[in-house]
Amino acid sequence: MDEQTPAKLQHGRRQDVSVHAVDDSSGRPVAPDRLGGLITACSRGDDRSFAELYDVTAPRVFGLVLRVVRDHAQAEEVTQEVYLAVWRTAASFDPAKGSALSWLMTIAHRRAVDRVRSAQAQTDRDTAYGLRDRDRDYDVTAEDAHRSMDAERVRKALATLTPSQAEAIELAYFGGYTHREVAALLKLPVGTAKTRIRDGLIRLRDAWGVER
Repeated sequence: MDEQTPAKLQHGRRQDVSVHAVDDSSGRPVAPDRLGGLITACSRGDDRSFAELYDVTAPRVFGLVLRVVRDHAQAEEVTQEVYLAVWRTAASFDPAKGSALSWLMTIAHRRAVDRVRSAQAQTDRDTAYGLRDRDRDYDVTAEDAHRSMDAERVRKALATLTPSQAEAIELAYFGGYTHREVAALLKLPVGTAKTRIRDGLIRLRDAWGVER
C-alpha cells in the first residue's frame, strides 16, 4: 500500500475481528455522533482517529461483508477495501444525509456486492446462483432484501420515515444494535424504541412494495 494508506491498514490482513455490535474498548455502544466525529477527523488525515474508527466498527463491517460474500478470506480482503475507501472518501460524509454508521455500512455492502458480482462473472451462472438446486425452497429474509437493493433505493425508502423512525432503523438495521442498545443510545424506554423500529419497518415494507 502507498503512503496515502493509513498505518492501520499497512500491516496486511485485518486484525482480530469478531462479529458484534459497534462498541468501544469497554464494551459499551459508541454514540452515532462519535462515529461521525471520527469520520470527519479522518477526512483531515487523522490516522489515530482512523485507527479508533476501525477498532470500533470493523467487527460489524466484517460481519456484514461475510454474510454477503460467504467466504472468510474474501470477507477479510473486502473489509480492508472498505476502510481504504473510507479513508479516501471520508470528506464526502454528510451527517445531514444520514448517520455515520449507515454511510459506512452502505460502502461495505456496495463493496461486498461488487466482489460477488465479479466472482459471478468468472464462473458459470447456474453454479453461481445454485440453479442446480432449483427445487430447494428459499425464505425471503431481510438479508435477501438488503442484498437486492442498491444504496439509492435504501436512501429513498428511509426518506419515507419520520426522523425518529429513521434513526432507530439505521441503528438496528445498518448498525446491528439490539433493541436495548438502540434504546440506550437514543435515551428512550425499550418499548418506545421497539415501537419506532416496528413502525419504521412497516413503512419501509410499504415503500418497497412488499406485501405483508
